[in-house]
Amino acid sequence: MNAATVYRLRPGWRLQWEEAQQRHVLLYPEGMVQLNESAGAILTLLDGERDVAALIKELNRRYPQAPAEELAEDVEEFLQDASNQGWIRHE
Repeated sequence: MNAATVYRLRPGWRLQWEEAQQRHVLLYPEGMVQLNESAGAILTLLDGERDVAALIKELNRRYPQAPAEELAEDVEEFLQDASNQGWIRHE
């Protein structure tokens, strides 16, 4: 994965905090995807301007207890999976 790649949510999809479920969800025309805490933390940072390197840097700042290399690998794996699922796209 290229660290300079910029991702954003797929058009027509929306990330939202669901108070009743105490989690982020992805809303799309046919339904909803419930996200775990890690997925929600990553997707909230996808703004179409921040590249993968900046995303990882921000997550390292927010979660300093997580080993940096492991966090980077997890983020890259999640982004690849989310892209394969069609949740996100890169610019």
